[in-house]
Amino acid sequence: MSQGVIQSIRGLIIDVDFDNDLPNLNEILVVDSENKSQLLVNRLENNQRAVCLNINADAKLHKGMKVIGSGHSIEIPVGDQLVGRVVDALCRPIDGNEAFNSEDMEKRDIFSLPKIGHSYSKSNNEILETGIKAIDFFTPFVKGSKIGIIGGAGVGKTVLIMELMHNVAKTGNGMSFFAGIGERIREGQELYDTLKTSNLLSNTCMLFGQMDQNPVQRMLVGLSAVTLAEYFRDSQKKDILFFADNMYRYIQAHNEVSTILEQIPSEGGYEPTIFSDVKIIEDRLSSTDEGSITSIQTIYVPADDLSDPAVQMIQHELDAVIVLSRSVAEQGIRPAVDLLKTNSSLLSPEVVGDRHYVLSLQVESLIQKYESLKGIIAIIGESELSPADRADYAKAKKLIQFFSQHMYVVEGQTSVPGESFTREETLKGVEEIIV
Repeated sequence: MSQGVIQSIRGLIIDVDFDNDLPNLNEILVVDSENKSQLLVNRLENNQRAVCLNINADAKLHKGMKVIGSGHSIEIPVGDQLVGRVVDALCRPIDGNEAFNSEDMEKRDIFSLPKIGHSYSKSNNEILETGIKAIDFFTPFVKGSKIGIIGGAGVGKTVLIMELMHNVAKTGNGMSFFAGIGERIREGQELYDTLKTSNLLSNTCMLFGQMDQNPVQRMLVGLSAVTLAEYFRDSQKKDILFFADNMYRYIQAHNEVSTILEQIPSEGGYEPTIFSDVKIIEDRLSSTDEGSITSIQTIYVPADDLSDPAVQMIQHELDAVIVLSRSVAEQGIRPAVDLLKTNSSLLSPEVVGDRHYVLSLQVESLIQKYESLKGIIAIIGESELSPADRADYAKAKKLIQFFSQHMYVVEGQTSVPGESFTREETLKGVEEIIV
């Protein structure tokens, strides 16, 4: 067992010197203090020094304190006791309810990658209906797929993911996981209250590393949530709905840690390990022959710039992208989906059928024509268009309004009842407009 002494403290960075063998990367070191603070080994140096991260940001640490290696990495408790609970990045309860005895629970290493030779199944193209017209039509959810909700601040990403949790989770199929990464505490509380009111907590696990937490915990909560989801997928053969809010904040937390470690940033200004940071978590959100993980991830767009390197990096890992537009939101349309920028590799005849696929092409054509005609109408007026163009323009306006709907999760604020539509109802509605 390795033993060392703290030599320097720079914010969350702790340098520990060892006389004997160095610890392993990602090993947990325990400080010999009243709090038994935990340090995570981030880097090893040749001079018998380990550069560590102060997980809990314990301000009582000082130079000269003794540190003892634990022989293992971060291990979180897994099991049924976590269902219906709200926990932090280390799976410690934060919901104010009775604590569970983690000593008697199975533990899993959050950095442990899937075993080599693990069998992964191909998607069986089973469509999960969300009840939201714009999503079921343009980006159908297929079991085992990855869907991203992209948008800037205040366009409705969190409200949409809460609505999805409400609509999809209430069917009772599988389990729901929510990883709150770097978002507002208020939004987490609102989600918890919504699930509790809807009696959906009994089938949901919630992990939070919110905006008030240090970047180390915000960085770790995503891995902890994935580790817990893998347990229920592999050990209990469950189908998992995995909600992550917000994946951009996950990268941002890594970037903050990289900055305090004084690493040279990548060309895009983010941490040099941005590619592996994204790939590790995305590759683990996968399905096996015995269970599936269907992930819905929100992605904050800084300054509404869809070309941001971090946004692009995450987007490349997704099967479908739902783009929320500020210009659409300003028109009072909810959800504020940009119907042209939203796209899905799953919108194909093999997945949704010929009828749905042909309708999607017709709708896309009408919306594109609508966008091109808006500039002309602003100059000469709609009445100067040809009869055919006027008809197509009118159809497109009806379609844009058709894909707007009221949300269940904001009934308390709007006093307007929420709406839910089957995919068949959505297709029929589109056919009635464009015929």
